[in-house]
Amino acid sequence: MDQKVLLVEDNPADARLIQEILKDAGATDFTLVQAGRLSEALQQLEQERFEVMLLDLSLPDEQGLATLVRAHAQAPNLAIVVLTGHNDEQTAIQALRHGAQDYLVKGQVDANTLVRSMRYAIERSNADRALRESEERYRFLFENNPHPMLVHDIETLGIMAVNNSAIRHYGYSRDEFTSMTVKDIRPPEDVPQLMRDLAGEPVAIRKIGLRRHRKKDGTVINVEVTTHELTFMGRKARLVLAIDVTERIRLEEQLRHSQKMEAVGRLAGGVAHDFNNLLTVITGYGQMLLSRFPPDDPMHADMEEILNAANRAAILTGQLLAFSRRRVTEPRILDLNHVVENMDKMLRRLIGEDIRLESKLDPDLALVKVDPGQLEQVIMNLVVNARDAMPNGGSIFIETANVELDAEYARTHLGVHAGVYAMLAVTDTGRGMGPETMNHLFEPFFTTKAPGKGTGLGLSTVYGIVKQAGGDIWVYSEPGKGTTFKIYLPRVEEGAEAGRPKAPSVARARGTESVLVVEDDPEVRTMIGRILTQQGYRVLEAADGAAALNLAREQREPIHLLLTDVIMSDLSGRALAKLLAADRPDLKVLFMSGYTGSAAVQIGELDPGVQFIQKPFRPDALSRKIREVLDAPRQAGGC
Repeated sequence: MDQKVLLVEDNPADARLIQEILKDAGATDFTLVQAGRLSEALQQLEQERFEVMLLDLSLPDEQGLATLVRAHAQAPNLAIVVLTGHNDEQTAIQALRHGAQDYLVKGQVDANTLVRSMRYAIERSNADRALRESEERYRFLFENNPHPMLVHDIETLGIMAVNNSAIRHYGYSRDEFTSMTVKDIRPPEDVPQLMRDLAGEPVAIRKIGLRRHRKKDGTVINVEVTTHELTFMGRKARLVLAIDVTERIRLEEQLRHSQKMEAVGRLAGGVAHDFNNLLTVITGYGQMLLSRFPPDDPMHADMEEILNAANRAAILTGQLLAFSRRRVTEPRILDLNHVVENMDKMLRRLIGEDIRLESKLDPDLALVKVDPGQLEQVIMNLVVNARDAMPNGGSIFIETANVELDAEYARTHLGVHAGVYAMLAVTDTGRGMGPETMNHLFEPFFTTKAPGKGTGLGLSTVYGIVKQAGGDIWVYSEPGKGTTFKIYLPRVEEGAEAGRPKAPSVARARGTESVLVVEDDPEVRTMIGRILTQQGYRVLEAADGAAALNLAREQREPIHLLLTDVIMSDLSGRALAKLLAADRPDLKVLFMSGYTGSAAVQIGELDPGVQFIQKPFRPDALSRKIREVLDAPRQAGGC
């Protein structure tokens, strides 16, 4: 296969001599093309493909190493052999450093040497080109992989390189990453496991499995780790691929919980159905036997006790059927407010004098379709649970409001459809619950009450009734801080007042200010950050009060708004706002919580009159509230 050679030589005699040398060497696979000037050679390179260039450094339009520099810049992948009359060692060294594959001196090179040099130059250039292309492909795949990737030194564990996804996902800059070790992205308690992983036998590709990583803001995520041994920058290194599966695990847990509840529901419904048949027999024969004994007969009283026990058993089976959603219902279009108002006196007698009951009802509440008896049972069970959580007294707040559950809420709550719902919230100031209790809250017969104090069917009944009505139930609780139950029932249009004004469609308010978001739930924090970033705001995120204080100290630019959760593990939202306001007196504050605003004030977590938004909220509602707070004149006091 012919290989084209570009000879850049202005001396005709030297050009003929080189042609003769190649001919004498039998290098018939080389085709020689001559250019007398550098500009002519550069033009030839634009029009034709050459394998190698023989370059003189003394040309009419360029002299010295500048000739090589221009040629190499024009064709960086072309093999270049300098063939010059300058026998200068320093020039030769500089030429090799500037891209030449060899440096030959005219009059001191024979035919075989010249041919070997040209062939070597072509091979080396091809190898260099292949290596560069391979590196470029690796760099492209590495940088554009959608999952976080990093390379670390096997001996020092120092991070040598990270891709763009890792920077976005973990929150560290590239410089911060390369000053860290892989220990720094693991929770301290997981470092021993990391060292055991690294101590394993070197394997080309190794699937480590599920591990935990820690982001810059302190959030711990679950990742599936795969590693690959390689040589990087001349050192033994390991490529790490980390796929974030936190959301997948959360959804899998939610699905398993839903499946467990469904299975328990089927079992409970089947047991209740069969047991009701037995109770029918017991009650029927009991009533017949009772009629045979006069009231003054001792057997009459005994039979009444048997029938009373059967009636109590029937109530339990009714609750099991409600949980399993197999109970026959008579849904009607109702106004939740009227139901709450009609139950007010009964609820006050039920909770006793040491507990205060307050209601805050939305006058424009949407209508719902639900069995009225079951709805009353829901309210009564929630209020009784709230009362039992406050043995030393306290407050219960019942609230109603119209809410719109968006696609994001529906995506993370199985069985929920986006749309408008009427919300019923029952909040207490009692002892609250931890995550372990909340995981089993709606299971039949699960109770935290003392033996004999409850059947464990109250909340499971509530769950079944709400689900059967097409709604959803959401719980927010903190140990020692009380509990909020929110019931969402779908809005119905049937029987609605004619001409009731529709809520105006309001465009999301945009802005360019800086917002510090402090929220310990990573999914909620990420969602808020995404919403505000899309609206043009500069968003700073922190997982708790301490991280927020550190982040604020590092910021030289103004922070216009603090958006913080009310209750957090280290600092409360109110305490954080006061600490930040000491250094930033112009900082505006918007609080958020799963509790309602009035409930948060009552339990001492907020001062009256502060700006507040209740979870869950729609993106447009958050955007409007952010804009409202930023545009309002700052009010003194009140956190």
